[in-house]
Amino acid sequence: MGILQELLKDIPVPRMAKVKVKFDNHKIGDLEKALLEKLQQERIREKVQPGMEIALAVGSRGLDRLVELTAVTVKFLKDLGAKPFIVPSMGSHGGATADGQREVLAHLGVTEETVGCEIRSSMEVIKVGELENGLPVYLDKYASEADGIVVINRIKPHTAFRGQVESGIMKMISIGLGKQKGAEACHQLGFKYMAENVPAMAKMIMKKKPLLFGVATIENAFDKVAVVDVLTPEEIIEKEPALQAKAKELLPKLFFEQLEVLVIDEIGKNISGDGMDPNITGRYPTPYAHGGPDVTKMVVLGLTHETEGNANGVGTADFTTQRLVDRMDLEVTYANGLTSTVVAPTKIATTLQNDREAIQAAVKTCNILDFTKVKMVRIKNTLELSEIEVSEALVDYVKQHPNMELVSELYVLPFDEKGNLF
Repeated sequence: MGILQELLKDIPVPRMAKVKVKFDNHKIGDLEKALLEKLQQERIREKVQPGMEIALAVGSRGLDRLVELTAVTVKFLKDLGAKPFIVPSMGSHGGATADGQREVLAHLGVTEETVGCEIRSSMEVIKVGELENGLPVYLDKYASEADGIVVINRIKPHTAFRGQVESGIMKMISIGLGKQKGAEACHQLGFKYMAENVPAMAKMIMKKKPLLFGVATIENAFDKVAVVDVLTPEEIIEKEPALQAKAKELLPKLFFEQLEVLVIDEIGKNISGDGMDPNITGRYPTPYAHGGPDVTKMVVLGLTHETEGNANGVGTADFTTQRLVDRMDLEVTYANGLTSTVVAPTKIATTLQNDREAIQAAVKTCNILDFTKVKMVRIKNTLELSEIEVSEALVDYVKQHPNMELVSELYVLPFDEKGNLF
């Protein structure tokens, strides 16, 4: 037995109980019909002329029904006589390579066959101009040469800054369509100024290039489309702040103000750009965002398959496992930090040899006198919060909360012979 095992051998892992969490589950059933109603408005139709080559910006986030949103928009443009093509719009994602970005789209189900149009992937950009503060503004070369640009994105709170506009259409224009150079430029002065630079860059691009409209969605707490809208450039500027406020209302959450230990089974870029959504965990990579529970110690156990070794976010946790570290692609992970300029999330958290020891380490260091009374919550990931596990010390609180329901008796967490949960 090594020194770490000696230090942890008497630390108890609390008994847990399953809890169902209630959120607003309103969603759009017939998305094609809802989207077409928005697209067929005269102010949208009149922007599309026969023969126009139109670049359709599609990103790397796992939007609900992304393939359907894209395919319906492609067909709408084709029916008006336009010639749409897809431009991967994801900043530096996909390893900042043209083939990598095409592969990211394929992983999300967006291929030339599924959406019905060509994909033109390149990391080449043109310089559109400079902001007053000197930051250059870039745009994908294919998009810059098109007769029109259309953007598809989900609107939601950002994980590293607060402002009237965070993640959404404007960010897709300024960072997604800017490719690696655009993402790097927008992050150059840090997240402290992101709330100013994102809309400023987007407005410059919209002023100098023919952005036709944006397709915006808002998802409910179960990551299902609850709102879809189609906005002209003027409406993007006017309405995106209100749509973002709506997105914040629908965001899922952990209904606890303070937790001593939070255990997260998996993180990944398909879950959040930060691996796990700080809006849920309360742990942010910068001091320019806030919200969520106060968590004393956080444990991350594994990586999703879809993240392909990108462990961005693991450094936000206090403890992790050797199996997560073994699956890390350091080059891809570190590239994330070098582009965003925020490198704390790409550091490797204190690493224990298995799940049990990582959880025990969090309990040992959470600064309470009686370890058997630890307030601990375990979640699968920050996208799936409708069923969670809570420790014995939180059971009475759960019973009294209107958004939570206890659905099991207390039980001992099941570890295999290697000390990992199954």
